[in-house]
Amino acid sequence: MKSDVKIGLECHAQLLTRSKLFCPCPTDYHNADPNTHVCPICLGLPGALPAVNAMAVRYAIKVALALGCEVQPEIIFYRKNYYYPDLPRGFQITQYDFPIAFNGMVRIESDGGEREIRIRRVHLEEDPGRLIYKGTIDTARHSLVDYNRSGIPLVEIVTEPDLRSPKEARVFLNKLRSILEYLGVFNGDLEGAMRVDANISLAGGERAEVKNISSYKGVERALSFEITRQRNLLRRNLSVKQETRHYDEVRGITISMRTKEFEEDYRYFPEPDLVPIRIAEYVPELKAEIPELPDERRKRFIIQYSITPEHATALTYDKLIADFYEAVASEIDPKLSATWIADVLKGELNYRSITMREAMDRLSPDDFVTILRHLERGVITERGATVVIREILDRGGKPEEIIKRKKLARISSAEMQQAIDAVLNDKENTGAISDYLAGKSEALNFLVGQVMKYTRGRAEPKEVRSMLENALRNASG
Repeated sequence: MKSDVKIGLECHAQLLTRSKLFCPCPTDYHNADPNTHVCPICLGLPGALPAVNAMAVRYAIKVALALGCEVQPEIIFYRKNYYYPDLPRGFQITQYDFPIAFNGMVRIESDGGEREIRIRRVHLEEDPGRLIYKGTIDTARHSLVDYNRSGIPLVEIVTEPDLRSPKEARVFLNKLRSILEYLGVFNGDLEGAMRVDANISLAGGERAEVKNISSYKGVERALSFEITRQRNLLRRNLSVKQETRHYDEVRGITISMRTKEFEEDYRYFPEPDLVPIRIAEYVPELKAEIPELPDERRKRFIIQYSITPEHATALTYDKLIADFYEAVASEIDPKLSATWIADVLKGELNYRSITMREAMDRLSPDDFVTILRHLERGVITERGATVVIREILDRGGKPEEIIKRKKLARISSAEMQQAIDAVLNDKENTGAISDYLAGKSEALNFLVGQVMKYTRGRAEPKEVRSMLENALRNASG
């Protein structure tokens, strides 16, 4: 695929440790009051000494192994020196020459094929605090600082500039999120769990960096805007400056923040309060703990359950959905389960903008098995099954109770025939009947709809259509 666009991403993912990277403060700060999950270490007070969270190191090694990286025998933490109000020490503890790993790769689907996106490096660092603005970053008259996030362990995954479009960047991030969640080291549903810095350049122009994009859709929108901005400059024979820009999600634009820093501007040097750490001995143990990852699970689903590649992809993207499917498919026909989970359930989740984790508070695999079992046995129609799923997602409840309360039980053949007779004898439908008998086959769709309305959706549309055709054939004969 030829493109004049080059995109590289720096992805910062919050690791699911109980405590921060260099202090014992808890990491469950999301619903806490500002500056309540802090201590002298993460506030950078004089004399406070950091101590490395061993679990964060283990999680970062797992990430590197899952991405096919070369894990280094030894890691060293460095000080990255810069001033910003959310950085209490005046430097960030990160890694430089001796990170967790180098040289990995992630495969993504693009334009009907598959592309390899190279991973340059994986390293650990602490999160800064959070600046809160009243208004937008360029119009606010002041900002507030919340240090609850300061010191949260981040794994940073840096790609080579192999991405060629905003859509590819979004696909890559979705794939990366899936891998991290399968590892059990990351929860993408948490606010700010992954933030992205995107480096983007067009042929003939300099590279701009868009900082701290906090949503997956935001990355695609920010890059689309930035490509248009740079392209318009080049079209007018103006230069694209090498700079750092901020993405304003409300207005959908990028704003110039400062000239782009270079590595020497940060004056990296080894953190004197932390010793080098040998990690090579942990690699065999952690490699054995790597679970089945999305690509492997997708291949297994296709073979084991004989489902389509499209359904296998949809079902394995989210680990919770994959687990949910396997629980249902162990009781119900796997192909039927795949259709109803990948097409119907995921569609309902997307419509409501809720995650599978939120949905499972109301809808269990056992409930879904019950719904599909009633469908298989003809107790309810496809429409009835969909109504039950929607009702559980919206209000909760049990399938049997909803079927009874909303009168969703499928009607008998005799009741269906009664409904068809009523529709055919209704004078308001005389025109549609005449049209159908005159050869206008689309008129049958209207009559089917009238029967479905009469039965309040408790009839199966295919069966209604067949019985209607027979009745009309007999009437014309």
